[in-house]
Amino acid sequence: MRQRWKLSGGLLALALSLSGCGAAEESSPVIVGSLSTLAAAPAAPATTATGLPIADPTLSQAPAVDNYADQPLIDRTEWTEAVDGRRLLVYPTDAGRRDNFPTAGERAWQEVLVDSPDADTPGMRDQFICHWEWARLVQPDKPSWNLEPWRSAVGYQETVNAMCNPGGPER
Repeated sequence: MRQRWKLSGGLLALALSLSGCGAAEESSPVIVGSLSTLAAAPAAPATTATGLPIADPTLSQAPAVDNYADQPLIDRTEWTEAVDGRRLLVYPTDAGRRDNFPTAGERAWQEVLVDSPDADTPGMRDQFICHWEWARLVQPDKPSWNLEPWRSAVGYQETVNAMCNPGGPER
């Protein structure tokens, strides 16, 4: 499944393959919005007549207080084997799906490492933050996100450019 954003500024088209994030394979619409409107994931996004989520411009401001600071952001992690190697499934909590406080993504990553210390390998944090920042926006109710330690450690921006799946497509 592929989702796209058209970002203001450089009008950079960014596609995120949600099959690499743990979603079931299905056809999906294209989402278009500006970077400022994609800063946070709405709990229940409004949709157009065709079912496309509408970005809420009021979500572009980061909250002053983390309303989920006392709640876990990650429910659990689970290692599985895939055709290309090991894969870590990360299951966010409801709070983890909604928290858009600026430091929440790093706090969530630390929860992943407490649950699965062997996830601390080159490139895994970049994959996680890519999912945290982008996959939650496109499909906020996905059951899990996939992180693979065998993927190339290319830095955050290249991880985003590779739709959170550097080093090859999701299979």
